[in-house]
Order: sequence, then structure tokens, then C-alpha cells
Amino acid sequence: MASFSVRPSLSASRFTGFSRSGLSIASFNTTRRIALLHLGSAIPQSQYVGLKASELLRGEGSNLGMTVAGNAAQASTGASSENLLDWVKEDKRRLLHVVYRVGDLDKTIKFYTECLGMKLLRKRDIPEEKYTNAFLGFGPEDSHFVIELTYNYGVDKYDIGSGFGHFGIAVEDVYKTVELIKTKGGKVTREAGPVKGGRTVIAFVEDPDGYKFELIERGPTPEPLCQVMLRVGDLDRSIEFYKKAYGMELLRKRDNPDYKYTIAMMGYGPEDKNAVLELTYNYGVTDYEKGNAYAQIAIGTDDVYKTAEAVKLSGGKVTREPGPLPGINTKITACLDPDGWKSVFVDNVDFLKELE
Repeated sequence: MASFSVRPSLSASRFTGFSRSGLSIASFNTTRRIALLHLGSAIPQSQYVGLKASELLRGEGSNLGMTVAGNAAQASTGASSENLLDWVKEDKRRLLHVVYRVGDLDKTIKFYTECLGMKLLRKRDIPEEKYTNAFLGFGPEDSHFVIELTYNYGVDKYDIGSGFGHFGIAVEDVYKTVELIKTKGGKVTREAGPVKGGRTVIAFVEDPDGYKFELIERGPTPEPLCQVMLRVGDLDRSIEFYKKAYGMELLRKRDNPDYKYTIAMMGYGPEDKNAVLELTYNYGVTDYEKGNAYAQIAIGTDDVYKTAEAVKLSGGKVTREPGPLPGINTKITACLDPDGWKSVFVDNVDFLKELE
């Protein structure tokens, strides 16, 4: 673990000792040092892969959390539990980006742009902190779900673990996409064809780091980056948590007894127009290794204070108390679901200001 150089990047994520992410760098050198001064006593600087206003996942038990904890009452004082959970359902939320670590940033960017059709939205190198971030997707960050990659200098390999499943990308022709990926030297792990017992055409491919992507044949969609699949140990528990604490809808649930698994699609809108979270339960498996590669999902909210209270009320764990980042006005809160998967909630208005 000590050999990994994990540095801040203004993108909010601390996962298994690592963090990652991005924002404009002009004013962040000073800000980053301020943040580390506040947080370093609780969590060594070497445990951060990235700090970003829109995703900074601060460590559990940090002094910063203590200094801002009192502010939470400003937004939630007097709100009953029932009113708070009703508010969650009405909150303006959407999936902003998913964060994970890669061993060769240029190679990964090349694969995503040439084989998967993504665009490089922005890239930022922080040599003094020994990491680089890249944001990729199919449209601008203010309206699309995107990927945030983190490369830590000198770290060429991570453990993806058994808990992370895959990302989903909607394409109009899976067969053609698979052939293109093959010509570019990509690895196809499941050839194009209908799903067993159904008509939807899919395929599976792997990126240079071994992250799996499911290609799903669909017509034109506003959100091609359409799924993040995570495995959970108790599906009903997870469904209730994501509904109550995160305000997601259960879009559909499907049991496959022949293959001994059940899936649930959770999200903030229809699958054909929004990115969704695919939760998978494998019969009899209650725990998974999470590795150190996948970090978290960032979600927009109108109020991080109320969000943190709702997470606590729903049985989740808040790992970074809500409030503005040191030296930055962006307000965030970080939390864990019942299986330990991390999410960062980012103030909607502050997030848009960051992108400016």
C-alpha cells in the first residue's frame, strides 16, 4: 500500500487509501495545500489520489468533518424524518461521473476515444502531487454522465476486485462496434449476440486495465454511458437504501434462477435516457473484495446537508460530513452504502460554477 502515491485532484474520492479527480487547476495548488493542512492530521497525504471540489472524498473522522458538522443544522433543523425522506424524492439529482484508477492514462484514453467513441473532455496534470486526471464521455459534464480517470505516477496496476462488475455503453450496432474494437487490438470477452433468453444484442469488451464494458444495442440515446454495475450482498436491503437515502427509483428487477443471480436497475429516470446503477446479487454471496481500482460515483444534489442526514437516517455511513471544501466554496458530502460502495454528493450550483 505504501508504494502507491495517492494524491489530491479536486475530484473527491478516497477509496481503500486512494483518491482521484479533477477541476481547473489554476487556483488549486494553494487550495489543495490548505485542504491537506486541515485533513492531514487525520489521514496521511499519501492516502489521497485526488481532491476535487466536485468529488473530494474526505477521510472518515477528519478534523474538517468536526468543524463543519454544526453547519448541517442550517439546512435540516426542524425537519422531521418523514419530511426529510420526502424531500429526497423531490431533490434534483443526477449521476455526474464515475471515478476509477488506471495504470497507463494515454493508452486508456486512446482505447476509449478510438474504440468506444468517447471524447476527451479535459485533462489535468498535477506534477507536484504526482497524478494526472482525465475526463471522458459522450457529451459535456454539465449534462452527461462521464468517466473520471486517475493515473498516479509510477503505479501501473490496480486490483479491480470481485465486487465491481462493469460499465455499460449503448451503441446502435454492437456487431460493428465489436469489429472496430478488434481491429484496434481491443479484447472481446463475449462476442456480439442476443442475451440468453432474450432479443437484446450485447457484447463484452475489456479496456487495457481489465475494466469490463458491456455494449448494449439501442437506438439513439442522450446518454450512451448508461450503466455502472456493482455487486451487493443483500439486494432488497440495497434497493431500499438507494430509494430512501439516494432518492433513486427501482426501474426494474429481474431474477435469473438458472444462473443464480438477480439484478435491480436503480436510477433517476428511464434507462434509455439516463445512466443507471445496476445492482447484482449472486445467490449465497454476501461479501466481495473491492480492490483499490474503482473509487466512487458522484451525484448532484440541491442540499448536501439534508442529503447527509437522509443517508444517516437510512442506515448509511457518512464518511465526510457536509460542508464546503477548505479554501473552496463547493459543498460536498461523502458516504457509504450498506456494502461499502462510496458515493460523493456535490452541490448542484457549486458543481456548475466549477465547470465554468
